[in-house]
Parts: sequence; C-alpha cells; structure tokens
Amino acid sequence: MIGLGTIINVAAIIIGGLGGLLFGKLLKERFQDTLIKALGVCTMFIGISGTLEKMLTIADGGLSSNGTMMVIVSMAVGAVLGELVDLDGKLEKFGCWLKIKTGNARDNSFVHGFVTTSLTVCIGAMAIVGAINDGIFGDYSILVAKSALDLVLVMIMTASMGKGCIFSAIPVGLLQGSVTILAKLVEPLMTEGALYNLSMVGSMLIFCVGVNLIWERKIKVANMLPALVIAVVWALVG
Repeated sequence: MIGLGTIINVAAIIIGGLGGLLFGKLLKERFQDTLIKALGVCTMFIGISGTLEKMLTIADGGLSSNGTMMVIVSMAVGAVLGELVDLDGKLEKFGCWLKIKTGNARDNSFVHGFVTTSLTVCIGAMAIVGAINDGIFGDYSILVAKSALDLVLVMIMTASMGKGCIFSAIPVGLLQGSVTILAKLVEPLMTEGALYNLSMVGSMLIFCVGVNLIWERKIKVANMLPALVIAVVWALVG
C-alpha cells in the first residue's frame, strides 16, 4: 500500500508523544531541563557526524574536504529566501493556531515544542528518500526505520517540552505524504549527487536544531529550509 510508510511514521510520533506525556509527569522540572539539554547535545553530534561523513574524504593518506562552496551558497541563498518567505514565522503562527484550537492556550511551551520537534523529525534525507521509495516502489522500509527513531525522539522531547511535540505528526504527514504522491515527478531530480548534497545540508540543519534545544531558538532553522532545495539544484546544474 503506497503511503503506508507515512501513516506508520505519523502513528509512531503520536504513540511516542503520548508515552512522553506519561513519562514527563514523573519528572521534576530540573530533570526535564537536563534531559532536553542532553538531547540537544546528541542532536548536535548527529548533525556534525552526518556533515563530516559527506564533507570529508581520505585522499593520499590525508583528509580533503568536498562541497564547501555548495554548502556556503546553499545556506546563504536558502537563508535569504527563507527570510523573504518567513517560514519560521509561518510555522510559529500555525503552532499558535494549533495551541488555541486544541485547547492548550495556557501552555507556554506548546509552540516551542511543536516547532522544534517538527523541524527535528522533518529534516533529513530519510524523510525524502523514504517517501520517494514508498511512492514509486511501495517500499516503506526506510520510513519504518525512521518511525522507530522518531518514536524514541518524540517521546523524550515530549517529556521535556510538553504536548506540543505530539502535533509534529501533522507536518510530517503533510511533507512525506506530498513527496510520496509526487514521487514520480520528483524521482528524476533525486540523483546520487542531489541526495549527497541533500544529506550534507540536512545534517547541518539538524546541528542547528540541536543548538536550539540547548540555547532555545537562537537560530531560525525553518528559514534555512530552502537551502535543501538549493543543494539539490546545485547538483543538477553542476
């Protein structure tokens, strides 16, 4: 069944979030704060390792870097485009709308939890590649693996930041569902080079999410999301 991978992913996020709510009630505030900082450190190193894995190669007994100019251009142009559209502001407004519509108007951490978790589970090559494989071949194995990771991640984040994290299932469903539906059109664009660039820039954005988990929204990560598109375009025209 095409689209089953995204359905499983959405269900995993909801289950993880509900588990996190129950777990979070057992933790005092200082434990929650330490937990989210620990998660931030882990997220940063996941981003660092993913970036260095793609950027550094061993040649002639030494290390050489690749894609430096691509990263600089993608991040710079992507950030400008993101600021023009103000994706971060729109995501926050959607979070505020959800906060009111779901009866959580008094939950001061709702929007922060929703935005941070949404970016964490949406950014990365697994979401795009998994959705494409699901749409073209009906192979949802990548999304099942992502679902297992997201379940644990969202459980921890919900325990620390509250129920807003559970609603990250909405952007995940919209993003991966859209890519699955449009998979036939997107497939020619997902060359080996495009996936390489997508993974590198995506890992850098994951690092930025980790920074925000520790220092609370120092970087407008949503406004940098167009960098992923620029990275793919770079591979296609390069």
